[in-house]
Amino acid sequence: MWQAEVRVDLDAIRENVDRLRAGTSAELMAVVKGDGYGHGMVPAARAALDAGADWLGVCTLDEALALRAAGIEAPVLAWLLTPGLPLHTGVTANIDLGAASLPQLDEMLAASRTAGRPVRLHLKIDTGLARGGATVADWPTLLDAAAKAQADGLAEVVGVWSHFVYADSPGHPTTDRQLAVFHEGLAMVERAGLRPRYRHLANSAATLTRPDTHFDLVRPGLAVYGLSPVAGETYGLRPAMTARARVMLTKRVPAGSGVSYGHTYTTERAANLAVVPLGYADGVPRHASNSGPVQLGGVRRTISGRVCMDQFVLDCGDDPVAAGDVAVLFGSGAEGEPTADDWAEAVGTINYEIVTRFGSTRVPRVYDGDHP
Repeated sequence: MWQAEVRVDLDAIRENVDRLRAGTSAELMAVVKGDGYGHGMVPAARAALDAGADWLGVCTLDEALALRAAGIEAPVLAWLLTPGLPLHTGVTANIDLGAASLPQLDEMLAASRTAGRPVRLHLKIDTGLARGGATVADWPTLLDAAAKAQADGLAEVVGVWSHFVYADSPGHPTTDRQLAVFHEGLAMVERAGLRPRYRHLANSAATLTRPDTHFDLVRPGLAVYGLSPVAGETYGLRPAMTARARVMLTKRVPAGSGVSYGHTYTTERAANLAVVPLGYADGVPRHASNSGPVQLGGVRRTISGRVCMDQFVLDCGDDPVAAGDVAVLFGSGAEGEPTADDWAEAVGTINYEIVTRFGSTRVPRVYDGDHP
């Protein structure tokens, strides 16, 4: 018998990847960073590869090495790399690395010498996000250094890439401006004598809405897990995660009863209360106090009072409720339950954060569609 669980439908991930592949002629990188957006990095990666994903994308070196340790041999790109990491382990494991500055490049070339083989590089240009990537002013210097390293046999420039600011707002002019900067950067790449196999720019939103940005490789993340990056649109994607728990305790309380810490909720009438054993230690945002939607007994309800570390309470009115009944926080919505989008709206965040919170906690993950 389970108390609380996060269920992940791997067939949904496969279907989403298949749908994304059908919409592009480019190769597809399934982004599995953040423990597969909370869905479990290795199972999600295997499901995506089953459906035809060509690449896997992660942030950290440790994430990339964990994929290799799990026996996954597909191409992997890791791009969030701070100084002093043992990058030679990544080079030895045939992991592609993202470089955005001369100091980063120097560390990667040192790793190449240690590993005794060329490092596979994806050079990143900042087209307007002002986060990772070399500025347009610094781009030619980085390209020249990378070209020399390639000529010296220390590196192979495999890709050139960037990241969008507003692709989740189709029609926003920033997207076209970034695309123009990317084309300018690609022209500089050619002038530097480099011929990378992969040019990549499109995230989930651009993969779904801007085929002119697909180039040689697209990098969907959120969409792989069935969540849309564009408000109000689903694109036929199927959410893969469901979070639920069994009611721990019920009680009848009189009208005017304060509920949970601080008594920020008071019953207006005599009511049946249900205590659900999930809290902010399990991924439930504390901001969901008096706002988080939960389905119990076929009815959508709202969390009553403050979310605690390990539990929250539902006011069920006069509806019958018993210990052991299943409360569904979110799922695909197919049976009327709230979705991650509903939770994001309720607490003022994005669906990315909701699933990532729930999938990286003490609540066990259970996998459906885990084919041999």
